Amino acid sequence: MDVSVAAPGGAQPSSVFVDRRRTADRIFRGALIFNAALTVFWGVMLATGENAYFFASYDVSRQALTRVFTGILFFYVLWGFFWYGVKTLLLRYVAGFSKDERRQSFSSRMREPFDVGEFVRRHSERRIRIIDMIGRRGRFITLAMAAFFYLYSRVAADQSSNFATLFLQDNLFDAVLTSWIFLGFYYSDGFLAAAFYGPQSRVMDGVLARANCLLITTLWTVFKFVMVPLGGRLASLYRPGEFAVVFALIWGSYIVTDATSEIGGALFGKQKLRVWGIGDVNRKSIGGTVTGFVAALVFCVWIVLGHGLPLPWVGLAVVIAASNTVLELLSPRGTDDVTMAITNALICWGFAALAR
Repeated sequence: MDVSVAAPGGAQPSSVFVDRRRTADRIFRGALIFNAALTVFWGVMLATGENAYFFASYDVSRQALTRVFTGILFFYVLWGFFWYGVKTLLLRYVAGFSKDERRQSFSSRMREPFDVGEFVRRHSERRIRIIDMIGRRGRFITLAMAAFFYLYSRVAADQSSNFATLFLQDNLFDAVLTSWIFLGFYYSDGFLAAAFYGPQSRVMDGVLARANCLLITTLWTVFKFVMVPLGGRLASLYRPGEFAVVFALIWGSYIVTDATSEIGGALFGKQKLRVWGIGDVNRKSIGGTVTGFVAALVFCVWIVLGHGLPLPWVGLAVVIAASNTVLELLSPRGTDDVTMAITNALICWGFAALAR
């Protein structure tokens, strides 16, 4: 699989396009196989009720379907259209992209060569990076933080482990359906595909932009799958007043670190650190890493102190912030979401074991 770092200033030979297209196809096939297997598992466990951790108490009722489909409609369709429009305007008026260049940027980029080097030669790389960040993080931050604070308030108010299991099962149901939507639009060049993929598909990722998005979506589904049994276990280990904090340290801190690292890197970083990843240009920056650590530390400590928890919890907050920072920097691009979130959950599990 060719995931080498492309030089933004150099033209890509046709062989590079072919190699990247093969990589994109492999990621699609892998995601398709995984989601198909998960769908079958989900259906069997739900029908038989044999696995209490996953679906024994879950009912695919009209209410559950309404919750999930309403979330998909708003989060992925309507909000996707909005940020598609925002990114289109920015590419046109800030970066100076022509109509054809915008069409290429929102296409699948897999039917014709897409040369990042050509775009960078004609337009400001820094502006392109900032617009990529705005499209990706503007959509992500507003949705993720709104969902997080809603769930955080519910977890804090409903102090039963049943609620924790219910919303995690809802999230897994949502993830399975969403993955099928992203798989369905993967190769499409139509308007709906542009709205689903466009805001979060970086121009700088070139041919592998949708592959990067699909990889993130698939790995996030893996996280939601793991979190159903793990979240139920954590809910039983912590007292009700503490579980809301644990939820914030696992979920909220990852959101803060991931988002602020990219924002800081796009605005202040020099993008000198080359990393492995899925994309034509795979680089990170010290500025983004420092921004992510400071934001994560402030968030984690604020959550702990806001609940009046003792000093060992402050230590846990520092460990979570440091772990997020290291994993965000060292994880291959496209995988840091799942590595940060699962590691956070395991750290919180270990903290509970040590405290007993």
